[in-house]
Amino acid sequence: QVQLVESGGGLVQAGGSLRLSCVTSGRTFSSYAMGWFRQAPGKEREFVAAISWSGGETIYADSVKGRFTVSRDNADKTVYLQMNDLKPEDTAAYHCAAAYRDMGTKTWEYDYWGQGTQVTVSS
Repeated sequence: QVQLVESGGGLVQAGGSLRLSCVTSGRTFSSYAMGWFRQAPGKEREFVAAISWSGGETIYADSVKGRFTVSRDNADKTVYLQMNDLKPEDTAAYHCAAAYRDMGTKTWEYDYWGQGTQVTVSS
């Protein structure tokens, strides 16, 4: 069992930055690929970024490429999402997820989910 708790969301002006954190419990954090997804009201949950269990590989949605950076610290069992140059369309609840397999871009590829942290970007 893996539990995930996100933090770091908030209200920021367009062009600003936020750093999200996702702290996990469980002894096998380093065995999981980790992903970030987001969900805006009335929309489906969409992929944002993912990182392999080793941290050596990352993938990003086209909409955030060049602005967001995913990283992880296996010693602290934490995954991060650095978000720069935020835009109003980035407004959503951001969820981290753990996959006991290769990283993916689909929600069904992930086994565990956090409750989410709200990011609101004002114009």
